[in-house]
Amino acid sequence: MGLAKQIGKSETLRGTLCWLVSLYIRLLYASGSWQVVRGDIPAAFWDQGKPFILSFWHGRILMMMKCWRPGVPISMLISQHRDGLLIARTVAHFGIKTVAGSTTRGGGNALRGLLKMLKGGECIGITPDGPKGPRMRASAGFINIARLSGCPIIPVAYSARRRKLLGSWDRFVIPWPFSGGVFVWGEPMHVTADSDIEECRRLLEDRMIAVTDEADHLAGVEPVAPADPLPETAP
Repeated sequence: MGLAKQIGKSETLRGTLCWLVSLYIRLLYASGSWQVVRGDIPAAFWDQGKPFILSFWHGRILMMMKCWRPGVPISMLISQHRDGLLIARTVAHFGIKTVAGSTTRGGGNALRGLLKMLKGGECIGITPDGPKGPRMRASAGFINIARLSGCPIIPVAYSARRRKLLGSWDRFVIPWPFSGGVFVWGEPMHVTADSDIEECRRLLEDRMIAVTDEADHLAGVEPVAPADPLPETAP
C-alpha cells in the first residue's frame, strides 16, 4: 500500500502528519523575515470588527495562517476530499475553523453556513480555484457569496525567497526554512446585487493574479503562470 493510501486510512497517521505540517509552518515563519505589503487594508476591517471574504489561490495555502491576525475568527471552505480533510486538521492547530463543501457542486449547506458566519460578523476564507483547478482561475460560485452577503472580497498572496514548486495542478509552493518572504494584500472588491457575475469573476481573477505576481517579484522568484481558462470563462 502506498504512503498516501496509508495516511488516508489511518487516523493516527493523518493526525501526526497535520501536526508536523503545523510545526513546519511555525518554523518557516519564525526562521525568516516576512514583509507585509498593504497590511493596512485587512487591519482596517479587523480593527472595526467588519467581516470580509479572504481570497487566495490553492497553491498558496501553506502560509495563509500566518497572514491572519491572531484572535480574529475565520472559517475556511475546504473540499470533502482527502486533501481537504488534511487541510482542515492542519489549520485547526492555528485556531481556524473549516466548513466542508463546495460553492459549485452540492454546496447548498456550505453556502448557507458561510453566509450565516458572514452575517454574524465572522470572516471566511476561500480558494476560488480549489479543490482541483484550473490553477489560478476563479469560480463564479465564489462571487455569489459576496453578492448575497454584501461583504467585500480581499485577495492576498504570499511568496518565498527560496521555495520548492510541486508538480501538482496548483504548483503548490513550499518555502524553505530561513528563507522568509512576503505577503501581499489587494484592494477590497465589492459585489452588489446588480453586478454582472462573470464580469466580477474575471475582475477578481485578474486582481488575484496581480497580487500573486507582485509577491513573486518582490521575493525575487519567477511568477507562476495561470492555467489556460476553461472554455466557458475564456475572454
